[in-house]
Amino acid sequence: MLATLRPHISSILDNNTTDVDAKLQQICDLLKEEVTHYDWVGFYFKNGDKNELKLGPYAGTPTDHTIIPFGKGICGQVAVSNQNFVVPDVKAQDNYIACSITVKSEIVVPLFVNGENVGQIDIDSNTPDPFTPEDERFLEFVNEEVAKIL
Repeated sequence: MLATLRPHISSILDNNTTDVDAKLQQICDLLKEEVTHYDWVGFYFKNGDKNELKLGPYAGTPTDHTIIPFGKGICGQVAVSNQNFVVPDVKAQDNYIACSITVKSEIVVPLFVNGENVGQIDIDSNTPDPFTPEDERFLEFVNEEVAKIL
């Protein structure tokens, strides 16, 4: 199912008439609409020279977490580890920042440009343990494609 979205992602990113933020917003909207277990989809990016992430385009319920210090929550941990982080049950995570009481699981995949971790895609799900290795490979593909326009 996720593989069928790859051409849509490429098409969005190949569109030369929209800016980067508009493209990222379209990706967030597409993923939230098309993948039933993606209830919140957003990009966080390194905030200049600060050791924190800043919320970029997203689709889903508004969040208060527009700035996340490195090391805090799942997103902040990925900013430090440079590794994918799949959380089947957010209640089992000590260092979890709750965006919504309905969120049951989360996946965060880092986004690299020229080998540097510049941000990440963050997916929250209201479904317990829905993320598979297919989700990870797909989100890695999304980030590899996004990196080409950053």
